[in-house]
Order: sequence, then C-alpha cells, then structure tokens
Amino acid sequence: MIDILVLTPDDWPTWRELRLAALAEAPEAFGSRLADWQGDGDREQRWRDRLSIPGSLHLVAVLAGRPVGMSSGVPTSDPLMVDLISMWVHPDARGSGVGDRLVNEVARWAQERGAERLRLSVRTDNARAKSLYHRAGFRLTDEPGDLMPDGVRREQIMLRPLQPPHLTPSR
Repeated sequence: MIDILVLTPDDWPTWRELRLAALAEAPEAFGSRLADWQGDGDREQRWRDRLSIPGSLHLVAVLAGRPVGMSSGVPTSDPLMVDLISMWVHPDARGSGVGDRLVNEVARWAQERGAERLRLSVRTDNARAKSLYHRAGFRLTDEPGDLMPDGVRREQIMLRPLQPPHLTPSR
C-alpha cells in the first residue's frame, strides 16, 4: 500500500533525505545540483523555507514503511495554472504506482484550488518520466522550457488540463 503524506516545514528532515537522494541518483533530471544543497547549502532553515512556499503542496510517498518518492505543487503567476515540480521516485519503487499516485494527488489538489492546468518540465531524453506523464494525461506543448546545463538543449514543457471541481465526476 502506498501512503501519501503532506509535509510541513517541520518535516524538513524527510524532505532533505529524499531530495538529496534524488539529486544524487538523477542529477540531470533537476534544475538544482546536489552540490547546491550540500555543505553550506545544507541548512535547516533552507530546507524549511523550501517547504514554506506560499500556497504550495509538498508530498512524500511511503511504501513498506519507507519514503520512496516526492513531488510538489506550486502556484504560478497565473491563478489557473499550477506547476508540478521536484517529482522523483526511488529506483526500487519505480513501476509500483508511486509516481502515478504522486502526480494524481498534486493534480487533485490543484483542481480543488481552482486550477485548470497542471504544468511540468521534463528533459527531452527522460523517456520513463515522459511515459508516466503521458499516462497521467499530460501532453507536450510548444512552449520552450528552461535551458539545460549543456547550454544548448531545452527542457520540454508538458501540460495537463484539469476540470473545475464542480465538473469532476463523483467517486
């Protein structure tokens, strides 16, 4: 069974553990670098601040009693759009439904707060992540993503339409 936990700033040690694991395991998948969050960057207040983004949601997936995945939903300047960021699933838990649960929980939360679109950035060569996102209803857009560390390629932007809560079918 996959449990989804909503984190608060007091849960920073759990977020720290997963984020450092994510940056070490898949450094090319994130805009941040592991080195940015180690040494002088590894401060409790910085981790608390990351979990204190106004209007945001931070989730951890727990499988067999251990944290194995993370994701965040953060508001954008467009009140009808939410960004899905910091998505990662531990390699041992991939294929178990953890990624689907994390994405869908952020989508549900975004919908409840009135968003009509959920957006994310993904590397062009991250086929496994793109497969998860396609399965979850995301489609590629023509919007240019951020420049990747090579200074040449850009991330791809994917978008998932969300229905307003009053139009969502009952469960």
